[in-house]
Amino acid sequence: MPEHRVLVTGAAGVVGKLMRPRLIRSDRILRMLDVRPLEPAAPGERVELLTGSVTDPEVMASACRDTDAVIHLGGISREDSWERILEVNIAGTQTVLEAARAAGVPRVVLASSNHSVGFRRIGEAGPDGLPADSSPRPDTYYGVGKAAMEALGSLYHWRFGMDVTCLRIGSCFERPADVRQLSLWLSPDDCARLLESCLAAKEPDYRVLWGVSANTRSVVSLREAAEIGYESLDDAEAFAGEVPAGVLPEFLGGAFCDTPLGQSNPL
Repeated sequence: MPEHRVLVTGAAGVVGKLMRPRLIRSDRILRMLDVRPLEPAAPGERVELLTGSVTDPEVMASACRDTDAVIHLGGISREDSWERILEVNIAGTQTVLEAARAAGVPRVVLASSNHSVGFRRIGEAGPDGLPADSSPRPDTYYGVGKAAMEALGSLYHWRFGMDVTCLRIGSCFERPADVRQLSLWLSPDDCARLLESCLAAKEPDYRVLWGVSANTRSVVSLREAAEIGYESLDDAEAFAGEVPAGVLPEFLGGAFCDTPLGQSNPL
Protein backbone atom coordinates (compact mmCIF):
# COMPACT_ATOMS: atom_id res chain seq x y z
CA MET A 1 0.00 0.00 0.00
CA PRO A 2 1.48 3.41 -0.97
CA GLU A 3 2.47 5.57 1.98
CA HIS A 4 1.38 9.19 2.22
CA ARG A 5 2.72 12.02 4.33
CA VAL A 6 0.34 14.78 5.49
CA LEU A 7 1.68 17.96 7.06
CA VAL A 8 -0.51 19.51 9.77
CA THR A 9 0.37 23.05 10.84
CA GLY A 10 -0.89 24.40 14.15
CA ALA A 11 -0.69 20.88 15.53
CA ALA A 12 -0.55 22.04 19.17
CA GLY A 13 -3.73 24.10 18.83
CA VAL A 14 -7.26 23.10 19.84
CA VAL A 15 -8.22 21.55 16.49
CA GLY A 16 -4.74 20.18 15.86
CA LYS A 17 -4.78 18.22 19.12
CA LEU A 18 -8.26 16.89 18.40
CA MET A 19 -7.27 15.78 14.89
CA ARG A 20 -3.98 14.09 15.73
CA PRO A 21 -5.44 10.76 16.91
CA ARG A 22 -8.32 10.92 14.43
CA LEU A 23 -6.17 11.27 11.30
CA ILE A 24 -3.91 8.32 12.04
CA ARG A 25 -4.02 5.68 9.30
CA SER A 26 -1.83 2.68 8.53
CA ASP A 27 -0.75 4.17 5.19
CA ARG A 28 -0.15 7.70 6.49
CA ILE A 29 2.59 9.56 8.29
CA LEU A 30 1.45 12.72 10.05
CA ARG A 31 4.05 15.46 10.05
CA MET A 32 3.01 17.79 12.88
CA LEU A 33 4.29 21.39 13.07
CA ASP A 34 3.81 24.09 15.69
CA VAL A 35 5.74 26.88 17.38
CA ARG A 36 4.87 25.24 20.70
CA PRO A 37 6.15 21.89 21.98
CA LEU A 38 4.20 18.84 20.82
CA GLU A 39 3.39 15.72 22.78
CA PRO A 40 5.92 12.96 22.10
CA ALA A 41 4.82 10.17 19.81
CA ALA A 42 2.92 7.38 21.51
CA PRO A 43 4.07 3.79 20.91
CA GLY A 44 3.20 2.87 17.35
CA GLU A 45 2.07 6.39 16.45
CA ARG A 46 3.46 7.30 13.02
CA VAL A 47 4.17 10.98 13.45
CA GLU A 48 7.01 13.37 12.72
CA LEU A 49 7.21 16.30 15.13
CA LEU A 50 8.56 19.66 13.96
CA THR A 51 8.98 22.95 15.80
CA GLY A 52 8.76 26.18 13.86
CA SER A 53 6.55 28.98 12.60
CA VAL A 54 4.38 29.12 9.50
CA THR A 55 5.84 32.59 8.94
CA ASP A 56 9.36 31.19 8.38
CA PRO A 57 9.99 30.30 4.71
CA GLU A 58 12.90 27.98 5.53
CA VAL A 59 10.86 26.08 8.13
CA MET A 60 7.98 25.70 5.73
CA ALA A 61 10.20 24.65 2.83
CA SER A 62 11.63 21.87 4.96
CA ALA A 63 8.21 20.89 6.34
CA CYS A 64 6.66 20.59 2.87
CA ARG A 65 9.44 18.44 1.45
CA ASP A 66 8.24 14.93 0.45
CA THR A 67 4.69 15.79 1.53
CA ASP A 68 1.51 14.72 -0.25
CA ALA A 69 -0.89 17.20 1.36
CA VAL A 70 -0.97 20.08 3.82
CA ILE A 71 -3.68 20.77 6.39
CA HIS A 72 -3.07 24.36 7.45
CA LEU A 73 -4.54 24.92 10.92
CA GLY A 74 -1.77 27.23 12.14
CA GLY A 75 -2.25 30.87 13.03
CA ILE A 76 -3.83 33.18 15.58
CA SER A 77 -7.25 31.79 16.52
CA ARG A 78 -8.86 34.97 17.85
CA GLU A 79 -8.95 38.71 17.28
CA ASP A 80 -5.58 40.43 17.60
CA SER A 81 -3.77 43.50 16.35
CA TRP A 82 -3.75 44.18 12.62
CA GLU A 83 0.03 43.78 12.57
CA ARG A 84 -0.17 40.31 14.14
CA ILE A 85 -3.03 39.14 11.92
CA LEU A 86 -1.17 40.41 8.87
CA GLU A 87 2.10 38.72 9.87
CA VAL A 88 0.81 35.36 11.06
CA ASN A 89 -2.55 34.68 9.45
CA ILE A 90 -2.20 36.42 6.09
CA ALA A 91 1.54 36.43 5.31
CA GLY A 92 1.86 33.08 7.10
CA THR A 93 -0.75 31.52 4.83
CA GLN A 94 1.07 32.82 1.76
CA THR A 95 4.32 31.35 3.12
CA VAL A 96 2.62 27.96 3.57
CA LEU A 97 1.09 28.00 0.09
CA GLU A 98 4.30 29.11 -1.59
CA ALA A 99 6.32 26.43 0.20
CA ALA A 100 3.76 23.83 -0.84
CA ARG A 101 3.87 25.04 -4.45
CA ALA A 102 7.67 25.00 -4.56
CA ALA A 103 7.75 21.49 -3.10
CA GLY A 104 5.17 20.20 -5.58
CA VAL A 105 2.54 19.46 -2.92
CA PRO A 106 -0.65 18.92 -4.92
CA ARG A 107 -3.26 19.47 -2.20
CA VAL A 108 -3.81 21.98 0.61
CA VAL A 109 -6.68 22.32 3.06
CA LEU A 110 -6.99 25.76 4.66
CA ALA A 111 -8.77 26.26 7.98
CA SER A 112 -10.91 29.31 7.35
CA SER A 113 -13.68 30.38 9.71
CA ASN A 114 -17.28 31.47 10.03
CA HIS A 115 -15.81 34.87 10.95
CA SER A 116 -14.87 35.46 7.31
CA VAL A 117 -18.63 35.97 6.86
CA GLY A 118 -19.40 36.96 10.44
CA PHE A 119 -21.62 39.90 9.49
CA ARG A 120 -23.96 37.68 7.50
CA ARG A 121 -27.34 37.63 9.21
CA ILE A 122 -28.35 34.22 10.53
CA GLY A 123 -30.97 32.70 8.28
CA GLU A 124 -30.60 35.31 5.54
CA ALA A 125 -30.24 32.59 2.93
CA GLY A 126 -33.53 30.91 3.73
CA PRO A 127 -34.37 27.31 4.73
CA ASP A 128 -31.34 25.73 3.02
CA GLY A 129 -28.93 27.82 5.08
CA LEU A 130 -26.12 30.14 4.11
CA PRO A 131 -24.25 28.84 1.04
CA ALA A 132 -20.66 27.83 1.66
CA ASP A 133 -19.30 30.21 -0.99
CA SER A 134 -21.13 33.33 0.23
CA SER A 135 -18.95 36.37 -0.40
CA PRO A 136 -16.90 37.58 2.58
CA ARG A 137 -18.35 39.85 5.21
CA PRO A 138 -15.74 39.63 8.00
CA ASP A 139 -16.47 40.69 11.56
CA THR A 140 -12.92 41.41 12.83
CA TYR A 141 -9.32 41.70 11.66
CA TYR A 142 -9.26 37.96 12.38
CA GLY A 143 -12.17 37.53 9.95
CA VAL A 144 -10.36 39.65 7.35
CA GLY A 145 -7.37 37.33 7.75
CA LYS A 146 -9.56 34.31 7.00
CA ALA A 147 -11.11 36.04 3.97
CA ALA A 148 -7.58 36.76 2.74
CA MET A 149 -6.69 33.11 3.33
CA GLU A 150 -9.55 32.08 1.04
CA ALA A 151 -8.42 34.56 -1.62
CA LEU A 152 -4.85 33.26 -1.46
CA GLY A 153 -6.15 29.72 -1.81
CA SER A 154 -8.07 30.75 -4.92
CA LEU A 155 -4.95 32.36 -6.38
CA TYR A 156 -2.84 29.26 -5.85
CA HIS A 157 -5.46 27.00 -7.39
CA TRP A 158 -6.13 29.06 -10.50
CA ARG A 159 -2.55 30.10 -11.14
CA PHE A 160 -0.76 26.87 -10.22
CA GLY A 161 -3.42 24.14 -10.40
CA MET A 162 -3.13 23.23 -6.71
CA ASP A 163 -6.15 21.50 -5.17
CA VAL A 164 -7.29 23.90 -2.44
CA THR A 165 -10.20 23.54 -0.04
CA CYS A 166 -11.12 26.29 2.43
CA LEU A 167 -13.15 25.12 5.41
CA ARG A 168 -15.30 27.78 7.06
CA ILE A 169 -15.19 26.10 10.45
CA GLY A 170 -17.96 26.87 12.90
CA SER A 171 -16.94 25.77 16.41
CA CYS A 172 -14.85 22.61 16.70
CA PHE A 173 -14.79 21.49 20.31
CA GLU A 174 -15.68 18.30 22.13
CA ARG A 175 -19.11 19.76 23.00
CA PRO A 176 -21.09 22.86 22.04
CA ALA A 177 -20.94 25.53 24.74
CA ASP A 178 -23.84 27.86 23.91
CA VAL A 179 -26.93 28.33 21.76
CA ARG A 180 -24.92 29.72 18.85
CA GLN A 181 -22.73 26.62 18.81
CA LEU A 182 -25.83 24.41 18.64
CA SER A 183 -26.09 25.79 15.09
CA LEU A 184 -22.40 25.93 14.14
CA TRP A 185 -20.80 23.05 16.06
CA LEU A 186 -18.38 20.76 14.24
CA SER A 187 -17.75 17.61 16.22
CA PRO A 188 -14.14 16.44 16.29
CA ASP A 189 -15.14 13.18 14.61
CA ASP A 190 -17.00 15.04 11.87
CA CYS A 191 -14.03 17.37 11.45
CA ALA A 192 -11.85 14.34 10.75
CA ARG A 193 -14.46 12.98 8.33
CA LEU A 194 -14.54 16.30 6.50
CA LEU A 195 -10.75 16.47 6.29
CA GLU A 196 -10.62 12.92 4.92
CA SER A 197 -13.15 13.92 2.26
CA CYS A 198 -10.96 16.90 1.33
CA LEU A 199 -7.87 14.70 1.10
CA ALA A 200 -9.71 12.18 -1.08
CA ALA A 201 -11.37 14.62 -3.50
CA LYS A 202 -10.84 13.24 -6.99
CA GLU A 203 -10.55 16.33 -9.20
CA PRO A 204 -8.24 19.30 -8.46
CA ASP A 205 -10.43 22.29 -7.68
CA TYR A 206 -10.90 25.33 -5.49
CA ARG A 207 -13.64 24.88 -2.92
CA VAL A 208 -15.12 26.81 -0.02
CA LEU A 209 -17.05 24.51 2.32
CA TRP A 210 -18.80 24.87 5.64
CA GLY A 211 -17.11 22.98 8.45
CA VAL A 212 -20.08 22.07 10.63
CA SER A 213 -21.93 18.96 11.70
CA ALA A 214 -25.45 18.09 10.53
CA ASN A 215 -26.97 20.02 13.40
CA THR A 216 -30.74 20.15 13.82
CA ARG A 217 -30.47 23.93 14.25
CA SER A 218 -27.93 24.46 11.47
CA VAL A 219 -28.01 27.83 9.69
CA VAL A 220 -25.51 26.97 6.94
CA SER A 221 -25.48 24.66 3.92
CA LEU A 222 -23.73 21.29 3.86
CA ARG A 223 -24.65 20.67 0.22
CA GLU A 224 -21.23 21.70 -1.08
CA ALA A 225 -19.37 19.51 1.43
CA ALA A 226 -21.61 16.55 0.60
CA GLU A 227 -20.57 16.88 -3.05
CA ILE A 228 -17.06 15.71 -2.14
CA GLY A 229 -18.33 12.87 0.03
CA TYR A 230 -18.62 14.42 3.49
CA GLU A 231 -21.26 12.76 5.63
CA SER A 232 -21.79 14.13 9.11
CA LEU A 233 -22.77 11.59 11.75
CA ASP A 234 -23.12 14.01 14.66
CA ASP A 235 -25.65 16.62 15.80
CA ALA A 236 -25.18 19.28 18.48
CA GLU A 237 -28.78 18.70 19.54
CA ALA A 238 -27.56 15.73 21.58
CA PHE A 239 -26.07 18.30 23.99
CA ALA A 240 -28.90 20.84 23.91
CA GLY A 241 -29.98 19.99 27.46
CA GLU A 242 -26.53 20.89 28.77
CA VAL A 243 -26.30 24.28 27.02
CA PRO A 244 -27.33 27.43 28.94
CA ALA A 245 -30.54 29.04 27.76
CA GLY A 246 -30.13 31.86 25.25
CA VAL A 247 -31.10 33.22 21.87
CA LEU A 248 -29.26 33.18 18.57
CA PRO A 249 -27.38 36.41 17.83
CA GLU A 250 -28.39 38.52 14.87
CA PHE A 251 -25.15 37.88 13.03
CA LEU A 252 -23.31 34.65 12.32
CA GLY A 253 -20.14 35.89 14.02
CA GLY A 254 -21.85 36.27 17.38
CA ALA A 255 -19.75 38.05 20.00
CA PHE A 256 -16.95 38.66 17.50
CA CYS A 257 -19.21 41.28 15.87
CA ASP A 258 -18.95 43.33 19.07
CA THR A 259 -15.27 42.70 19.78
CA PRO A 260 -13.19 45.90 19.62
CA LEU A 261 -10.99 45.72 16.55
CA GLY A 262 -7.44 44.73 17.27
CA GLN A 263 -8.03 43.63 20.85
CA SER A 264 -7.26 40.03 21.71
CA ASN A 265 -10.37 38.15 22.79
CA PRO A 266 -11.07 34.65 24.16
CA LEU A 267 -12.27 31.86 21.89
